[in-house]
Amino acid sequence: MRLVRFVAGADAELGVLTLDGSQVVPLGRGEGWRFGSDTSRLIAAWSRELRDQLAEAARSGDRLDLGGVRLLAPLAPLRRNVFCVGKNYAEHVAEIERSGFVSSNQGPPPKPAIFTKATTAVIGPGDPIPAHADLTGALDYEGELAVVIGTGGARISAQSAMDHIFGYTILNDVTARDLQRDHQQWFIGKSLDGFCPMGPAVTTRDEVDGSGLHLRCWVNGELRQDSNTSQLITNIPALIATISAGITLVPGDVIATGTPQGVGAGFDPPRFLGPGDEVAIEIEGLGRLVNRVAA
Repeated sequence: MRLVRFVAGADAELGVLTLDGSQVVPLGRGEGWRFGSDTSRLIAAWSRELRDQLAEAARSGDRLDLGGVRLLAPLAPLRRNVFCVGKNYAEHVAEIERSGFVSSNQGPPPKPAIFTKATTAVIGPGDPIPAHADLTGALDYEGELAVVIGTGGARISAQSAMDHIFGYTILNDVTARDLQRDHQQWFIGKSLDGFCPMGPAVTTRDEVDGSGLHLRCWVNGELRQDSNTSQLITNIPALIATISAGITLVPGDVIATGTPQGVGAGFDPPRFLGPGDEVAIEIEGLGRLVNRVAA
């Protein structure tokens, strides 16, 4: 099942994408619907019974053509910052260290490098990425697989971690490389408003296996990133175990698992984004996330 948030009239709604991705089935128009447009509330209440109920609604409900609605970020409002992982693909570690935009050149970190992106950075499919030209001259993209937590908990073991996943989505970890470098801590360079495009849907984990998904990213139609989540240095179960060791995860939490080689900073000279540039990220089984940098 691929859950979306969308607007077809005045208010945001929850829906399900059809198998071919061309239509949306609204979920929240009947009496007794208690989730509004809040995906995290739905995830917290998830059960086999609720899933079956939504699957039946998706089969029998009214359908809206995708061209007639506007998709929103599939998880909003987020309760907490997005958890992010840096330097989690070996070839990206090498390219970003060559670039000079990180403060240390030590190869892959011995333990996962965890940081966060502010909730105010989240935008949806098709939304413009603010250029923040007064703050940065090094706007970069990072195509990533994001894990959505379903069952919360603390001290989750790697062996049981997959049972805590609700599903997956696509995330663009937009980065101001100069701010990332100058502030040393990555939060500001990663968290400017609009720096977290997400979507188009949350695909439930029964539909895909996050451990081996083909990930690609294009800029203005040019393929820049081409990898597979099987190349993660620290895999998804280990990431969940590491974060939850001392931080209780809650339903709707998002973990961005890192980006592969091919970011703008990795080219010589760097190939950063400018006004009007289009970034398209596609992950096998999850769809395609497209955003342009605002003029």
